[in-house]
Amino acid sequence: MTRKDKTRRSGCPISFALDILGDKWTLLVVRDLVFAGKRHFRDFLNSPEGIASNILASRLRSLEARGIVSRRPDPESARKVIYALRPKGIALVPLLLELIRWGAAHDPKTAAPEDFIRRIVRDREGMIAEITAAIEKRRHPS
Repeated sequence: MTRKDKTRRSGCPISFALDILGDKWTLLVVRDLVFAGKRHFRDFLNSPEGIASNILASRLRSLEARGIVSRRPDPESARKVIYALRPKGIALVPLLLELIRWGAAHDPKTAAPEDFIRRIVRDREGMIAEITAAIEKRRHPS
């Protein structure tokens, strides 16, 4: 490892991914960007898990610094900022679908709709394309 890489535990790709995404809140912020279309700080605060504002601010800064999320002023309100997934963040869609599939298969109290889970199993690539297109449309509205 180079001097710059000394903060990494190893060259393992799972370890690398966990260094970025390995806490509950980071993946839930990404989830909300992907599936709920959330864009503003307050939107994320209103998620049912109840993230604290200081934790949310920290996770958004980290996601931005790592090139997963972009941050820009909201043209409709000078006091608001819009968060959006960058290509590196959009590349997480397949991972999120697999986490949903796995979680739903092993959680007897899952809130995931059965038809959504069946579609992940039956047409994963189609779902990835559909979700990615929806995210791109939100990123670049016409």
